[in-house]
Amino acid sequence: MLEKIVKKKVLSFLSGLDISVNGSASCNIEIHDARFYSSLALRGSLGLGESYIEGWWDADPIDEFLLRLIEGKADKNFLSVDTFFCELGGRLFNLQTKRRSLAVASKHYNIGNDLYSRMLDDLMMYSCGYWKNAVDLNQAQTNKLDLIARKLNFQPKMKVLDIGCGWGGACKYFAEKYQVELVGITISSEQAILAKERCQGLPIDIRLQDYRELKERFNAIYSIGMFEHVGYKNYTKYMEAVASMLEDHSLFLLHTIGRNESNTCTDPWINKYIFPNGMVPSIKQIGKAAEDFFIMEDWHNFSRDYDKTLLAWFKNFDTTYNEIQKNYDERFYRLWKYYLHACAASFRARDNQLWQVLFSKDGMIGELADCR
Repeated sequence: MLEKIVKKKVLSFLSGLDISVNGSASCNIEIHDARFYSSLALRGSLGLGESYIEGWWDADPIDEFLLRLIEGKADKNFLSVDTFFCELGGRLFNLQTKRRSLAVASKHYNIGNDLYSRMLDDLMMYSCGYWKNAVDLNQAQTNKLDLIARKLNFQPKMKVLDIGCGWGGACKYFAEKYQVELVGITISSEQAILAKERCQGLPIDIRLQDYRELKERFNAIYSIGMFEHVGYKNYTKYMEAVASMLEDHSLFLLHTIGRNESNTCTDPWINKYIFPNGMVPSIKQIGKAAEDFFIMEDWHNFSRDYDKTLLAWFKNFDTTYNEIQKNYDERFYRLWKYYLHACAASFRARDNQLWQVLFSKDGMIGELADCR
C-alpha cells in the first residue's frame, strides 16, 4: 500500500513538471527499477542521485530533467532526514577544521590526475570559465585568468598568493604572461606534485599547506574555487587571515560559487559523493565575514558561464573515458555524469551563482580597471 502511495505521489509530481515516465515527451525519464520512487520520495536529492548511480533510472537529456526538478522545488516536496542531519551537523560542528578539511582532498582531488588532465582545459583549471568572446574551454579559462589579472592590476615582480592553487595552472599562466612571483598553496598531495612539475623553472613556490598556517605578506591575493571548502564557521577567520597577509591598499579577489540563501551545509548527495564538508556561501555570509577587514570594490556575477563550463567538462570526460576506463568503472562513470549535469542544471536554474568579489584593504589606490 505504501509503495503505491509513494509511486502515485512521485508520478503526480513529475507530471506537473511535464515530465513523462517511459514515454516520448521532450523530457522523459526511463524507470528501470521501481525502487526509484521510494528512493526519491523518502530520501530526496540523496536518493535521486544514488538511484541513478545504481542504474534504476535514466533521462535524456539528464540535465533538462534535473533542471525541471530544481525549478519545480523537488527539494521542498521530498524532504529527507539526510538533509536534516546535514544541516544540523553544519550548525553544531566545525566541519572544516584543519583535520576535517583534508577529507575533500582524499575523496575528490586525489582520485587521479589522469582523470582531471583529460576532463579539464590545457591549464587544468577546475573552476568556472569566462565565456565572453570565447570559442572553446581553453579560451574561456584564459579569459578568466586575464580578467583576474586586470582586476588585481598585476605588475611585474609583484608577490602574489594563490589560495587553493590546484594543479598550478593559474600560477603558471600569471608567471609567464604577467611576470609576477607566486606562492601557491593546496591541501591536495596529488595537486601539489603535478603543480610543482608544471611550474618548474618559474618564480613559483608550490606548497602543501593550509591557509591558516601562512604568516607572510603579499602585494595581491586571489582564491579561485576554494572558498566553498572553508565553511561558515571559518569565514570570518578566513577573511582575517587574508587581510593579515595583504599589504595596505592592496587587492584580494575571491572567485567562488554562491547561494541565494544562507545555509550551513551543501546538498546531501554532493556532500557524500563529491565534496565532503563543503559549503556554498551566500552574499550575507560573505559580507558579514568581510566587513571588519575589507572594502568591497566590485561584485561580478557570471553564473551562466558555469553551465557551459560543466557541459564542456562532461564532453571531455565522456569522449576520453575509454582511455581511463580500467581505473574508473561504470558506477564511477554514472556518478560523474550525474555530478556534472546536476551542477550544470543548478546554475542554469540560477539556484547557484558564480561570483568574483574584489576586496581592497583600506581602499584601493587608483581606478578600478574596466573588467567586463
